Amino acid sequence: MASTPLPDHMQPTYVDQILKPLESRISELLDEFCPVNQGTERLNDVKKLVVNYTVLQILTQTFDPNLCVTPRPEDLAHAEAWVENYCRDSSIYSGGEPPQNSGFAGDGKEFYSTLTHILADIVPALNSQALSSRYYGFVTGGVHPVAQAADNVVTALDQNVQVHMPSTHSISTVVEHHALSMLRSLLDLDGFHGKTFTTGATASNIMGLACGREAVISARLPEYAKKSGGVGELGLLAACMAAGVKEVQVLTSKGHSSLYKAASVVGLGRAAVRDLGLADAPWLLDLEAVERELKREDVANIIVVSAGEVNTGQFGTTGETMKELRQLADRYKAWIHVDGAFGIFARALPKTERFAKLFERTAGLELADSIAADGHKLLNVPYDNGIFFCSSPEVMSHVFQNPNAAYLAPVASTSRSGTTTDIQSPLHVGLENSRRFRALPVYALLVHLGRDNMGKMLARMVDLARRIAAFIRDSDKYDLLPDETADIECTHVIVLFKAKNPDLNEALVGKINETRRMYEVGGLMLKKIWRL
Repeated sequence: MASTPLPDHMQPTYVDQILKPLESRISELLDEFCPVNQGTERLNDVKKLVVNYTVLQILTQTFDPNLCVTPRPEDLAHAEAWVENYCRDSSIYSGGEPPQNSGFAGDGKEFYSTLTHILADIVPALNSQALSSRYYGFVTGGVHPVAQAADNVVTALDQNVQVHMPSTHSISTVVEHHALSMLRSLLDLDGFHGKTFTTGATASNIMGLACGREAVISARLPEYAKKSGGVGELGLLAACMAAGVKEVQVLTSKGHSSLYKAASVVGLGRAAVRDLGLADAPWLLDLEAVERELKREDVANIIVVSAGEVNTGQFGTTGETMKELRQLADRYKAWIHVDGAFGIFARALPKTERFAKLFERTAGLELADSIAADGHKLLNVPYDNGIFFCSSPEVMSHVFQNPNAAYLAPVASTSRSGTTTDIQSPLHVGLENSRRFRALPVYALLVHLGRDNMGKMLARMVDLARRIAAFIRDSDKYDLLPDETADIECTHVIVLFKAKNPDLNEALVGKINETRRMYEVGGLMLKKIWRL
């Protein structure tokens, strides 16, 4: 494989010439200015944190996002060959001149040599989606600097946010509680007292269906069976038999693919998901069809509202239809879950007339039973970061509690001041027992920007997406989708379009991505960068 020139900061000599002296200088400064009584171990933690953060800043500042968004093909091939060489138990190698018997096959690599390998071989083969305003793939957010800095603290101090023990163990659960409370307030969802961070909206959708499954089956159990617990205790099959439930359906419109995965994971099956969109507007829930399904005998139902459908950006309900949906759910003992991965954040836009149609489409979502959202999209915090809100903390606890482990026993939920709190140990209300401190980047962002500036950041995304939509609408070469009547004021952050020329349309995505100056997936676009 032919070698390719590397930027200065990726040359092997760079680590020796820059990073090692940098670490030494940082150590000197910390020794000079930090109190001795902090202890050697704590100082070493701080040194590690500063060095890691400095390396990250060097990398991000030396990338030029105006040059490319995706790697060169030769960089991808180079990285793949070197990674395979380092990770195999053989010295056989088909390209270049990597050292023999190194890495995993030998005695391992020295710390700075490993760092050089990462900088020289792997980094050039990564995309720069977090650094460029021209990456439009996969509804991916950027990373705000304050969230990036907080995430470095998360890595350096490596908290396992699982049990609420603020008086003796860690303040992390208190930070998570208040980060989620601020988010809840930002989105005007004050009735949702169950809350947790997840790995993303997919995990949050799994939680939503799990809670919905628990609630709709438990609501049909006879009294004697309720004393034994719901699905979480009895199991899905036994609970359904006791409740006389022959089927559990998931009713939605243009549901995201993760919804089908979630239905599979919680034991309902992908075939349980029923698409009930209107014929002429398939993203909108057909309430008449929903009611027909709710009326079926021996069938329990979970209704999933798409708040920001991933292909068109459209919303499944309005304020009025959510009121009707809530009445139907109460009448037929159904659960309403909202997949609001990015669409839910339209509720945090400034209260101005230009966003009136988005407010109309997100009104009433507070009437749902549970809501999924992504932090790593519009919040601009690092991957992976998801959010789950639930109106019933009790249902969350029934599904996700950890029984029969003395060391995980619940502790009194009190603050250092002695006041009672409603903070639950995260391991009893979520999927994971071992959890990254995902709350800290969110907490840092909300504290830094505040409610008004959060609204302004979200508004910039919408305004920029609408400028793109208007350009496409007025173009003689492209069509704005989903149809010629598409309303710019209904645009949130997704812009769907196609070329008028059918031949060009077939090749359009490939032609755009070949330039490497922009990346786009199948007409899906998201203006998401906080910088703009």
